[in-house]
Amino acid sequence: MNGALAVAPVLVPLLTAALTVALARRPRRQRAASMGGALALFLCCAWLLHGAIGGSETAVRFGGWAAPFAIGFRIDRAAALMLTVNSVLALAALAYPARGGVLAAPSGPPLVHGLLAGAGGAYATADLFNLYVWFEVMLITALGLIVAGRRPAHLEAGLKYLVLNLFGTVLLLAAVGGLYGVTGQLDYGALGAALSDHGDDPLALFFGALLLVGLLIKMGAFPFLFWLPAAYPALPPPVLALFTALTTKVGAYVVLRLLNEVFPSGAHAYAQGLGWIAAATMLAGVMGAVYHYDLRRILSFHSVSQMGYILLAAALGGVAGIAAALFFSIHHILVKANLYLIGGMVARSGGHHDLRRIGGLARSDRALAALFALSAAALVGIPPLSGFWAKLLILREGFDQERHLWMAVALFTSSLTLLSMAKIWIEAFWKPHPAAPAGAPSAASPVAAPPAHPRGAWLACGTLSLLALAMGLLPGPLIDFLYAAAGAIAAPAAGGAP
Repeated sequence: MNGALAVAPVLVPLLTAALTVALARRPRRQRAASMGGALALFLCCAWLLHGAIGGSETAVRFGGWAAPFAIGFRIDRAAALMLTVNSVLALAALAYPARGGVLAAPSGPPLVHGLLAGAGGAYATADLFNLYVWFEVMLITALGLIVAGRRPAHLEAGLKYLVLNLFGTVLLLAAVGGLYGVTGQLDYGALGAALSDHGDDPLALFFGALLLVGLLIKMGAFPFLFWLPAAYPALPPPVLALFTALTTKVGAYVVLRLLNEVFPSGAHAYAQGLGWIAAATMLAGVMGAVYHYDLRRILSFHSVSQMGYILLAAALGGVAGIAAALFFSIHHILVKANLYLIGGMVARSGGHHDLRRIGGLARSDRALAALFALSAAALVGIPPLSGFWAKLLILREGFDQERHLWMAVALFTSSLTLLSMAKIWIEAFWKPHPAAPAGAPSAASPVAAPPAHPRGAWLACGTLSLLALAMGLLPGPLIDFLYAAAGAIAAPAAGGAP
């Protein structure tokens, strides 16, 4: 039973992908099968999480081989929680209407579930080479989702995504081969033990750095961030919501695991560089968000900026740093995915993604305005919402470690995040529509009576909003759980306390 549960995050999406391929000529049945598969995935992940709450791990080794030679899956507290959050997001994205988009095409559902399978494998695997394999699955399916629209913008976005991510893939494969050559191991535990015997071996440190650089490319970190804001604006809102959880966050999670399970003795050699990369990522992302007026580009640059916070927490290390990185990851998945979905509703109501060409939505679409205000405030970190606790955990640990310059960058980035969110509010919701007659109410515009949003959009955005709100109003149980999860990940010498 435990083995079946351990493979469920991969097996369920793969079976669902195969079923949706078979139903490609029956759109309604294909969509029902896709939702059914996502629901089955959620139930399996929730059961894994239920078992992990008590501290138990779910593990399986394939082929009848003993460690460290067998290919293994291992799902602990952190992996179970991240998998559950991703399955919730998959349900929300699939519930969001996809009329005319890639998810409405016959190839859409199989690609989505293929992406879920790749992410599930990356979270569950305990083997470095298979980590590379699951990242390849994610790369192929993500590229398929990007280019499925077949318009020039989609093909251009796919090319930008492919070029830089293929470079990251090459680095990952070279690093895996190099570390195997140095240690003769690929299993996380065996590799960590072997690397601890090598101490500060320059060759081992080089291949470790190469592996981290490949993951930084996948995450869209500085200076490899440009593929993300170039590719994301071409995607429909539900695909953007999936991407924000299933591509960059997987890379961040893997960085956490590798730093503490595979490179515990050499993690200090990377921490300083990761901290400065995190600071540069935060600044570069938020500057792009402040500069642009296209709603999709603003949110895409914010995705870059927020990845900087997660990297910063990973660089701080220890139990407190790991817990902060996990809390921020969950917060960002829920809030940013919701903002992408809300952004699609804003474009539907306003008729455009360019903030300068819309306005007056605070009066013409008040429920949408309330949803956006809640998620924007959470992203900025207004207390007591989830973003406040996510940033507080990082700031507290950073100041405890006397990383004052890094913390100053984090606070400055938060102020610019507030500025860019205020720009969206003023331009899209508060100011009169540009086409409104002089002296007319702000709602007097060509979209003064906006089209009714589908129920699926309200359901998806409302659910994510409630989850993020609960995370902010009741953070204690989650923080306690994450400290326990971080304690299992952290190196034995790492400290930290809640």
